[in-house]
Amino acid sequence: MVNELATELFLKSTARAKQFGCRIETVAGAQILDAGVNTRGSLRAGRLLAQLCMGSLAEITLLPADSSLLVSNNLVQVQTDDAVMACLGSQYAGWPVSVDDYFAMGSGPMRLYRGREETLLDLNLAESGQGPVVGILESESLPTEAAIELIAKDCGVSPTELHLAVAPSTCIAGSYQVVARSIETAMHKLHALKFDVHKITSATGTAPLPPPARIGDTVGGIGRTNDAMLYGATVTFWIDASDEEIEAVASDVPSCSSRDYGRPFATIFKDYEYDFYKVDPLLFSPASVTIHSLQSGNTWTHGRIETDILRQSFITK
Repeated sequence: MVNELATELFLKSTARAKQFGCRIETVAGAQILDAGVNTRGSLRAGRLLAQLCMGSLAEITLLPADSSLLVSNNLVQVQTDDAVMACLGSQYAGWPVSVDDYFAMGSGPMRLYRGREETLLDLNLAESGQGPVVGILESESLPTEAAIELIAKDCGVSPTELHLAVAPSTCIAGSYQVVARSIETAMHKLHALKFDVHKITSATGTAPLPPPARIGDTVGGIGRTNDAMLYGATVTFWIDASDEEIEAVASDVPSCSSRDYGRPFATIFKDYEYDFYKVDPLLFSPASVTIHSLQSGNTWTHGRIETDILRQSFITK
């Protein structure tokens, strides 16, 4: 059970919350790990959030980057041999948690308990029980009591069984966990292209860690983390499928296949009046994707890194 794995990691980490630059709070009985709302957070907190988000089904680390190419000295590398569950079953931010006094994008294995998203239903991904459950909230504030009640009700558990980590995209930990989604964005794109993602055996992904946006600049934070993915991320898949199946989708997986490709995301977002649902959904994928066929031994690579756009996004004077 993915939630059990994530809960074990969550509980172990609470004892070291202060070392991670985090704080433990309680709201309506739920345990909250504040990784960047009222705290500074840290790189270690970002890695923890990414691991929790993927249900402890991936290895995640920070590595040196070629700054001349990626306009960052660091990149986040992700590796998993259970990509469907780790990415689409757990990591995908498919739950807009919304009540009158609170909004956040929800991700993590708690989504498996809720089980309402089309992607989860399509792929027959679900968990059930009395809890505990683990989730990640991307937000600039801690969840309110009403938000906790909603999450608990939708998951079918008591609020005391909720373990939630919270961070905005503008902080170190928030930026880290967002750019750890390189594989997930490619997986979601493949699923949208009607490819059988269960044929994916293993995957690796990297994306540059952008500088954090200034405090309160949500659009700036969203812009930089999205640009890191759209114009700087590289994903590799090992797939047990025929050449014909792979050939049918390979060139459409990278972000360059989208009509909105080619400008910093903050600019695109502004042009669409800050409405995510107006942005071409095919844009949200890595810059470059490589696919190895386990059946034929052939390899496909499509897409490219866009250093100039990364420079526009990451560098301010």
